[in-house]
Amino acid sequence: MRIFSVVLFMLIAGLVKAQPAADIIEYINTYKKLAIDEMQRAGVPAAVKLAQGIHETQAGKSDLVQKSNNHFGIKCKAIWTGDRVFHDDDSRGECFRKYGQAADSYRDHSDFLRGSDRYDFLFQLDPTDYKAWAFGLKKAGYATNPKYAPIIIKLIEDYNLEQYTLIAMGKLPPSDEALVNSIANTGNTSSIVTQAVKPGAASSIVKEIPQQRVTLIRPVYPPEEFTINNAKVVFVKEGTALLSVAEEHHLSFA
Repeated sequence: MRIFSVVLFMLIAGLVKAQPAADIIEYINTYKKLAIDEMQRAGVPAAVKLAQGIHETQAGKSDLVQKSNNHFGIKCKAIWTGDRVFHDDDSRGECFRKYGQAADSYRDHSDFLRGSDRYDFLFQLDPTDYKAWAFGLKKAGYATNPKYAPIIIKLIEDYNLEQYTLIAMGKLPPSDEALVNSIANTGNTSSIVTQAVKPGAASSIVKEIPQQRVTLIRPVYPPEEFTINNAKVVFVKEGTALLSVAEEHHLSFA
């Protein structure tokens, strides 16, 4: 088998958009109580858990969560004796844990972190320091995405998830929760509107998130192998499994 570096260009069908805010809001409102309960039971910050759940499940819409109730992308590992499903991830047909309900996944995520030596140091951190937790998860190898920590941090900050950590710790009364409940379009920005529950509090808090307009120019590449800067290149469509590309072209990753 030939060994060389392969650059895989993914065909972009259109403008790449973030997960719809409405889906994220629905996810938060559905699972925030589970995150709070699990923090009180096991110590994983509710803000971090919710952000991980949003990211790992594409706000509850991913194929994996739909068929397995697996909200945190936890693979089977050798110790898992429960139900399982197979899903293409870093490799084809990887084994993932399957749960009867979301609550089981939330509980297992806490136990998974608590029961592994490599995550021990996280529980020495201030639970309100979500940035340290996010970078700590990446450092410990929870995810391979180099942008994992910034993604988690942005979700926490954009959707005010830290309030659920504070509620779990008893530092914020549940009645003071600012509910994220709608999206308002205002010109060239989208606004996430949160409504305070406590009587006498401000009726709404609006957080402006600028929208960026991007125009993509699609290059045209040949269907066969070609070379860029002395590197052999294979051009494939978005969503193509990398393992199948390697097998088809007799490649290995270096």
